Amino acid sequence: MGMRTPFAIISGKGSIKGGTTHFWHQRLSALANIPLTLFLVWLVARLAGANRSEMIEVISNPLIAGVIVLAIIGIFWHMALGMQVVIEDYVHSEGMKIFLIIFNNFFAFAIGALSIVAVLMLGFGG
Repeated sequence: MGMRTPFAIISGKGSIKGGTTHFWHQRLSALANIPLTLFLVWLVARLAGANRSEMIEVISNPLIAGVIVLAIIGIFWHMALGMQVVIEDYVHSEGMKIFLIIFNNFFAFAIGALSIVAVLMLGFGG
């Protein structure tokens, strides 16, 4: 017999044991983003003032394009996790909360995918 009230038992509200996983995903994505973001800052500083052909030449290197894609994935995944926490903490209407979490995931995926496509287009000389 648990400590939950009968209402909590029948309404299905209670711990789903997913908070720790979410916490660790957020922390690990933050840790992974440190070197990736430092790389992006270095790359932007290196390409400052470069024309389009020089930029395409640098990004067409598969290693650089791959690291940029990894950075995009890591940054947008971390963003989606962080925004989900904000939505869960500060939106009190259950329907609006579900809508915003779905929209948050869709937005992060869509913008991340568009960013990856842009990098790949530049990487392949587009």
